[in-house]
Amino acid sequence: MGRGRLVGITALAMVAFAANSVLARLALAEPDIDPGTYTVIRLAAGTIFLLPLVYLSRGMRPRAVVAKGSWLSATALFIYAAGFSYAYVSLGSGIGALILFGVVQAVIIGTALLRGDRPGWGTYLGLTIALLGLVYLVAPGISAPDPVGTVLMTIAGVGWAFYTLRGRSGADPVVLTGANFLLSLVFCAALGIIALTLGVEEVSAKGAVLAAASGAIASGLGYSLWYAVLPRLTRAQAGVIQLSRSRSPQQVAFCFSVNL
Repeated sequence: MGRGRLVGITALAMVAFAANSVLARLALAEPDIDPGTYTVIRLAAGTIFLLPLVYLSRGMRPRAVVAKGSWLSATALFIYAAGFSYAYVSLGSGIGALILFGVVQAVIIGTALLRGDRPGWGTYLGLTIALLGLVYLVAPGISAPDPVGTVLMTIAGVGWAFYTLRGRSGADPVVLTGANFLLSLVFCAALGIIALTLGVEEVSAKGAVLAAASGAIASGLGYSLWYAVLPRLTRAQAGVIQLSRSRSPQQVAFCFSVNL
């Protein structure tokens, strides 16, 4: 994969990540849907989108796809998706972004250092610029964080960091993403039962559509693109680049040029 193509696919993945945040904000801020149902629809829609894509492009049926998945990756995916949804109910977008991305950076870059990676000055420069830019963008909306929301977003950050780290295997990204989404439905079923037991608020058509769009396009397609580029990135680069999802196009391009 050439440098230009790597930058382009990575940028598309970051756009998908940003769309996920926007869709969640639109659905859960009103609220038009409860966070549990949002999570279930999101992961189910991603599965429904990816399985036909895998069959048409690779000729693989669901049973064969499952064999390619990982329960650890599926667990990390579910933890991220559920924690993210529930945290959004009580956290503002500004402080939520700071907590999520801060945890992701700490876990990924810490893992890189423990495994012997030694990021160059460009990576540290990119990380500094990204963090300062994020603080600048979200500072006007920051308020004292809700303790429960903070814990949930921290858990979500750990889940996403490990999901990212496990995507560096170099396996077929579409198949691997489809398998992880499919396996995550086991946890979704448990969450759905719990939600029904506790009582689910009425779900609007708008909320369901937003959750499905998040799952099919922003998550299913976006995570496949992310898994496609991860084997070409160092762990530190993968951590820093994700901060670009909250940037302007100019900042994204600069962050990529410094880190890639």
